[in-house]
Formats: sequence, C-alpha cells, structure tokens
Amino acid sequence: MKHSIIALTAIVMSGLAYAQVQVSVSTGYAFASAGMKLGETVNVSETGNSYGSYGEGANVQIRGTYFFNESFGADLSFGYLQGTDQTVSEVNTPNTDVNAVARARAFGASTSVVYKFTNNIYGRFGALLKLGGKTEAVVYRKAVFSEAEADAFGVPEGSYSETNYTEDFHGHFPLGFVGALGYKFDLDSNFSLFVEAEYYGISLKRKDSELAEFNTNIVLPDGTVAVESFYSLDNLPDGTVRKTTYVDNLSNTNTDDSKKLSQKVPYSSFGINFGITYKFKKRADK
Repeated sequence: MKHSIIALTAIVMSGLAYAQVQVSVSTGYAFASAGMKLGETVNVSETGNSYGSYGEGANVQIRGTYFFNESFGADLSFGYLQGTDQTVSEVNTPNTDVNAVARARAFGASTSVVYKFTNNIYGRFGALLKLGGKTEAVVYRKAVFSEAEADAFGVPEGSYSETNYTEDFHGHFPLGFVGALGYKFDLDSNFSLFVEAEYYGISLKRKDSELAEFNTNIVLPDGTVAVESFYSLDNLPDGTVRKTTYVDNLSNTNTDDSKKLSQKVPYSSFGINFGITYKFKKRADK
C-alpha cells in the first residue's frame, strides 16, 4: 500500500511538473451534416422536401486546454453559433405566398480529451452540450381573399392579408459528440496559429415555443394598407396561440391548441475553424 501511494504521488508530481496550460480563440463556419427534413417547398406543379441542419452557420469559440504530458490533455470550450437561414416552408401559388425560415442562435460547451500525434498535428473528441439560445422562425404569409372574404371585409376583390411573425423555439438540454483533427503552426514559444476540421453530432428535442412578434395587415390590390394590425400579439386569430408546449403523448381527443407533439431537430454539422493559441510557460521551465 505504501509503495502504491509513493508511485501515485510520483506520477502526480511528474504531471504537475510538466503541466502546460493554453488558451485558444477561434472562428469558423460549419455546414449541415446528415441533414434531415426541415420543411417543404410548394408551387403549382409540385411539392418538394427541404433538408438541412440548424447547426449550419458561423461560430466563435474560446477554449482552455491542460496538458498532463507531451501527448495527452483535456480541454473545456465555450462557443456561440450564429446559424444560417433554413427553409421551413416556401409556398408559391396563385392565391398564397409563404416564406418561412428558421435559424439557430445557440450557446454551447464541450469537454474533450486532446491527443497530440506530432508536435503539429492533434486530435480531440468528447461531449457536446447546448447551454442556451433558441431556434428563431421568421414567417411571411400573403393570402388573397376569396370573393366572400373580400365582401366581409368591405374591400375590393384581389385584396389580401399580409402576416409577419417571429416565433422562438426552445429545447431540452441535449448531449452530443464533438470530434476534431487539427494542425498548428508555432509562431514563437507562446503563440501559434491553427486550423482544424470539426464535427458536431447532436440533435435537439423541442420543449416549447413562443410568439415574439405578430402582425397582420389588410392590403388592397394596389398595395395600399387598408387596415393596419388587424391581428397582433394582443389580438391573435382563432387557432393561433402565443405559447406552445411540446409533449411526447397527446390524446386523440385533445382540443388544446397550445399543446403539440414534440420532435427532434438536427444540429449536426461539419466545419472548419481558424484560430490562435497562447501557451503559458510549462512548470518545468520555471
């Protein structure tokens, strides 16, 4: 027992003697990986699927890494994703136009094991967690009135409603995978530049959503607004709710419009990052 304690102490002291800490800052762009169906596009002749991932977009990261020896280390990273627009619904028919996109605005963190294959080439893999943020849906809808609807509103035939709204979707905290392979170039004993290919494997289960903006105008055929804010956040149309909760089970007799079945949405991506690293002096050098 005494010998084991002495050996363990020697290993720990050796690691502390070598210990090196470094801090990295990077930015990059990620593309959709294993894109799933996000919506549909519709015109007078056909209907098609729209695929993608909310993980696509620009990101920034800050990472702290602790090396135990020449090869192995561990890091903790925090990042922000500014997702690109993903098509949720696109409709172009004679009486209806819809353009609905959604994009991620997400904060995340990861913890990884780092291994240096050479002095310049390294790899890391670990767990990925979304800490906060939202998926923001921005929707435009134009619907031309039927003759009966135009008469009911007292407007000429060819008039239409024009609706714009924003809905924020939130999800349960997920756990995913992150892996990267990188190359670094030393500028001096403290600073180095790096480029890396990074993969995120993660999906998000929806928890709730809430309307952030809502407005419907009644518009004449020549584009003149006849009635401004006919509907608003304080006066939503029938069947539209301000907040929706997503659940795993829903009764077949459910009449509550504020509850819908949950679904998973993809955030997986494959991207390229560029950054700079600052290495603190090793303890052995002090």
